[in-house]
Amino acid sequence: MTHNSTFLGPKIALYEPDIPQNTAAIIRTCACLGARLEIIEPCGFLLSDKRFKRVIMDYLDYSQIKFYQSSEKFFEAKDKQRIVLMTTKGSTNYTKFKFKSDDTILFGRESAGVPKKVHELIQNRLKIPMKNQARSLNIASSVAIVLAESLRQIKLI
Repeated sequence: MTHNSTFLGPKIALYEPDIPQNTAAIIRTCACLGARLEIIEPCGFLLSDKRFKRVIMDYLDYSQIKFYQSSEKFFEAKDKQRIVLMTTKGSTNYTKFKFKSDDTILFGRESAGVPKKVHELIQNRLKIPMKNQARSLNIASSVAIVLAESLRQIKLI
């Protein structure tokens, strides 16, 4: 797991992820599409979890992952950088949003999203439109959908 400070491209950030299989699938997606992953701790599992290892396979070797010890450390490091929050409470459709190459796209916990204080810190809150009866997409699917759109917009794929 490496961190390249000169990385140019969108970054995916996970707020205190709690399902190891989802995080592993997101690491694979980021590795395959060339995005850096940022994980805001604490995680609800250990990286040694066998469910995590089963999904991650060898993609950890091809990943750029940065860990933050807390949301406070994350927001300190992101001073003046644009953070985009993906949330079912968002009012803007992600396809109507103009992504920039240095955006950090933040996804909340699978079980609870992000706390209200995080919502209030972020101006850009986007959603993936769904059928009315649907509650939410799997986070790994959501990351793949939004990351692909941001890469398409900034012409990195």
